[in-house]
Amino acid sequence: MTSSYKKIVSYLLKTAIVLFAFWFVYHKLTANENLKNFRDLLKGISSSEIALVLGVVCSLMLVNWGLEALKWKRLVTQVEKISVWKAIESVFCGLTWAVFTPNRIGEYGGRVFFLSPKRRVIGVVAMAVGNIGQMVLTNIFGAVAICVFIYRFVSLDYILFYALVFLALVFCTFFIVFYFNIRWLNGILLSIRFTRKYKKFYSILARYHKRELLNILLFCLARYVVFSTQYFILFYWLIPDIHYLDILMMVSILFFVQSTLPSLDLFDVGVRSLTASYFFSFVTHQDVAVIACTASIWLINIIIPAILGSYFVFKLNFFGSIQRS
Repeated sequence: MTSSYKKIVSYLLKTAIVLFAFWFVYHKLTANENLKNFRDLLKGISSSEIALVLGVVCSLMLVNWGLEALKWKRLVTQVEKISVWKAIESVFCGLTWAVFTPNRIGEYGGRVFFLSPKRRVIGVVAMAVGNIGQMVLTNIFGAVAICVFIYRFVSLDYILFYALVFLALVFCTFFIVFYFNIRWLNGILLSIRFTRKYKKFYSILARYHKRELLNILLFCLARYVVFSTQYFILFYWLIPDIHYLDILMMVSILFFVQSTLPSLDLFDVGVRSLTASYFFSFVTHQDVAVIACTASIWLINIIIPAILGSYFVFKLNFFGSIQRS
């Protein structure tokens, strides 16, 4: 394939990705009644207060993805040295890809194309380590929140409840042990004849020591706190009758349920809304406000970054290194 032909194909691919992402975004936004309900909820609130609250929530979105970029930079240090700005570019580019792919799988492609061609597959493994860390926290906080929810709102025999708590402890312990010993996975794969020939791709797992994994987990925890705070601010602002501890409990359950269901980012708002509507119904009857808040967070955390990331898609070179121009 000649150099000029590669450039043409690369440009067509990038254009197709951006146009496809924008079409998905436009189609979903124009059909989303929940965002219209959110606008209706804001009609009786002063514009200065709206600007302040939404400004804070949008700023936290930037903090959230900024932390993810720092985490990504740290993860790929084992693979390739990249700058903070390059990490930011790759994260936002990945969000554009993720918005129309199942289970955000396109996010992997959007990020690793910012690495050297020979290191891209290894980059996928490195990114998976970070995602596992985020999943560990989501599952732990979610399991604890569900136990509290059942204790407060579900009539369950105390023996069954204690059995459930025990299972939750086993569940959480398993994820913690697995994460901090992720190098075991490298040993398991090496023991399988079929996967042994691909060891150059997954051998990076053996490089993550417990101290490094702890540092990555701290980035994951910081992100969890940031996007939980976004939900807390909106819910406490628009539905002040909910106790703040109930908000934190329900948000943890929302993240947990959402992480267990396969979905597209663009249709994920439906999953979030239904989950939020059900669980929040135990603590408030303002169903419209709950769904509207959830939809607005989806817009701020997923759609806006995906639109911003479309610019960085054009900085990719699928057949070689990143274009610097």
